Amino acid sequence: MKNSRLSLLTLFSIVSWLSCTPPTGVFEKDIALPRQEWASGFRPTFTFNISDQDTAWRYNVYIVFRHTDAYNYNNIWIRGTVRMPGDSIARSDRYDLPLANNEKGWLGSGMDDIYEQRVWVQQSTKFNHPGTYSFTLEQIMREDPLKHVLNVGVRIERVL
Repeated sequence: MKNSRLSLLTLFSIVSWLSCTPPTGVFEKDIALPRQEWASGFRPTFTFNISDQDTAWRYNVYIVFRHTDAYNYNNIWIRGTVRMPGDSIARSDRYDLPLANNEKGWLGSGMDDIYEQRVWVQQSTKFNHPGTYSFTLEQIMREDPLKHVLNVGVRIERVL
């Protein structure tokens, strides 16, 4: 009886540990926005490390955007800035992220009045240098602060 309890406890511990381990090759981080508003001066930065072994892989990069159904636009304009290890100059790109259309409504996955979307912004990107990379996101819409925005983030997943 003791052995079966111990085996069951050991099995439960292993399953719990495995379920908490992040999947290999994925980085995702998002930041909750104060008062559900994204002011243009609030520029969240996300950092992650690339090891020597990770430079051999290619990655897809997504911007993660969570909003309520009261969000006023079908899209959002975001400036994404990346700083690579050892570089003193950062590189910026502007992204027009579609969030809704007239036929389907909101494009992301939703629950009640909250919607989340992962928008693919870079396909099969290679991080050539090991070290710490940083991504900064800035909303560049005309409305400031941009209301009904809950979270913004970055997802990087290894291409298999």
